[in-house]
This record gives sequence, C-alpha cells and structure tokens, in this order.
Amino acid sequence: MHKPVILFDLDGTLIDSTEAILESFRESYRILGGRYPGDEAVQAMIGHPLAQMYRSFGADEERIEEYVAAYKSHYRSVHTQKTVLLPGAKEAVESAASFARLGIVTTKTGRYSRELLEHFGIMEHFAVLIGSEDVVRHKPHPEPILTALELMGCRAGEVACWMIGDTCMDMEAARAAGVRPLGVGCGYGAPEDLRACGAELSQNAWEAVAKIRTQTEIL
Repeated sequence: MHKPVILFDLDGTLIDSTEAILESFRESYRILGGRYPGDEAVQAMIGHPLAQMYRSFGADEERIEEYVAAYKSHYRSVHTQKTVLLPGAKEAVESAASFARLGIVTTKTGRYSRELLEHFGIMEHFAVLIGSEDVVRHKPHPEPILTALELMGCRAGEVACWMIGDTCMDMEAARAAGVRPLGVGCGYGAPEDLRACGAELSQNAWEAVAKIRTQTEIL
C-alpha cells in the first residue's frame, strides 16, 4: 500500500514571516519610490506572487521586476532572523513524516523557502518543494500541486493526498488537482472566508495532521 501524501503551504501554514515580508516591501518602496500601500494592504495579499502584489498596488508595469528584485535583495538579508515557525508546526511536520510523504507548495521563492526550512531543521522531511519559479501558473491554478505530485511519482486518486493551507487559493488549487483540502485558521486567510470556500477547518497544522492521521487509519 502506498503511503499517503501531504502537501503544505508555507507562509501562514508552517511559518510566520510577516515581519520580514513587510520590511522588505517597505524597503523596496524606499529605494525605488512610489506610494507604499501600507502594512495592512500588503498583509492582506500575502500568498500571492510578488509581481502580482506590486501590480495590485499600482506599481508601473515596466518597473515591477525592479521592485521584486529590491524586495528579494532585502528579504534574503533578514528572512531567517525575522521568520518564526508557527506553534505546533515542527511537531506537525515530524508527525506527518512518520506516516506520509511530504511536500511544500508555495508561491514564495523556492530558494528562500528551502533556506528557511533548513534553518528550522525540517527540510529533510520534504520530498519536494515547489516554489514560485518552478511553475508558470500559481495557486489557485492546480499546476503547483500537480507538479509536486508528478515529482513524487504519484497521481491524485491513486494515493490519498491532502493539501494543508491557510487561504482559499490553497483550497481551490487542491480541489482542481483532485487533492483533499484542509484549511488552517492560524494564517492570513480569515476563518469565515475559508469556510465560505468550503474548507474543512483546523486551528493549525498540528491539528490538521492529526485529522489526516485519523482518516488514514480508517482507510
């Protein structure tokens, strides 16, 4: 019998990098000019690709890549110091790894995601990591999840698969890929929004993994 597969989103699901993200956005606007949209507006968009975020904030289209580059330059200098694991995240990953194969599916840059997971000592538990540069179409499109499953050598429907995330983008991508979605209320998506998009809701990744373990024991 094949082991089940559990895919995790990163920001708001396993880690809190809000401080590093906001600081990097502020720094990009300080360097390049333009009107900073404010912390609240940025935080509401976390989980979307960087270029899409700058576009939604009204950055000139021809300068978006400059903003993204300025953001990444600063982010890399602070991301390990100003990011923390969410409560129960490490335990959730270790528990999941004891009975399932694991992957990360994030719109964050894969390079920085890997560095963070190595910094926290949990990268070894993941068979694949799909970041923003690994796909053309991002969540809520199913491509990132389907890419992860392909690299893991499995297909949804042939093995039990779950996606744990904190936004409706995660839930929609999971459904479109034929994967079972589980929402967590510890991240950037409001619990009422997750419920509205049909997510089964857990408080955090630890609780979500516990639910999956129970379901796999029944299967």
